[in-house]
Amino acid sequence: MASRLTDLDLLATFLEIYRGGSLTSAASRRGLTQPAVSGQLAKLEKELGAPLFVRGSRGVTPTPRADELARRVGTHLDQLKTALDPVSALEGTVRLGGAAEFMTTRGMPAFTPLTQRGLRLEITLGLAGDLLNGLKAGQLDLVLSSVRPGAGLTATPFTDEEFLLVGPPMLARTVDQRLLARNPARALEHLPLVAYSDELPIIRRYWRSEFGERPKNATAVIVPDLRAVLAAVIAGAGVSALPRYLAEPALAAGSVEQLHHPEIPPLNTLYVVTRGTTTPATDVVAEHLRSRDWGAL
Repeated sequence: MASRLTDLDLLATFLEIYRGGSLTSAASRRGLTQPAVSGQLAKLEKELGAPLFVRGSRGVTPTPRADELARRVGTHLDQLKTALDPVSALEGTVRLGGAAEFMTTRGMPAFTPLTQRGLRLEITLGLAGDLLNGLKAGQLDLVLSSVRPGAGLTATPFTDEEFLLVGPPMLARTVDQRLLARNPARALEHLPLVAYSDELPIIRRYWRSEFGERPKNATAVIVPDLRAVLAAVIAGAGVSALPRYLAEPALAAGSVEQLHHPEIPPLNTLYVVTRGTTTPATDVVAEHLRSRDWGAL
């Protein structure tokens, strides 16, 4: 019996690391020290005979084995927690909008504890502008937005995305490192770009923030999904600026390299956006987003 309880304890710690993206957030939520969380994770990985996370300077990234384990045990552990704490049950439906890339990689795992307590979510994926218009029109209750909205909506910051300039190793080797130190925009000018849209929103922001000018590079690929942007970069089509949470697994695998290392990484704030009077269920989701430790994004 004690062994089974220990296994449940290890799995509960694993699930907090998986959903929070860091050992620090898991330690806080589990009421443990970080060394204790590290020890539990190491024990579980030893029992399974496989690593569950790739350690990075800004947090951890799940391996495919971790994704599989989370799918298998997450629902059962959440249901067990709810059964032991029935007052935590939730009711209602929240119509929530967000970017496909963030929602599929970080958002959905973060919402699982709420759905397991009885909350129902209707998710709409799309661009920030379209989602904010849907919120104004009453079609959505809450939006996770990378754009701060205008008057009529309430926006609260909940985390920051950090952008990295990455490219495939074969293109990284063509960059003159001495010129990069003196004039980075000029050193990178020959590299083709892979962008989200013709306006180069993320790339243009990176160039202006770090180099004080617009990019003069030719554009090789336009694809409106950051996951597809990363796939094109890995394949060798060009370089791009991407959120750390998307790029870090490829960096750890050596599929891409970071081309530029700014002293202060460029950030983009993400907002929880609501309108007018909110429902108790919407308030629960908003507070869950604001209070969560999102780890490295």
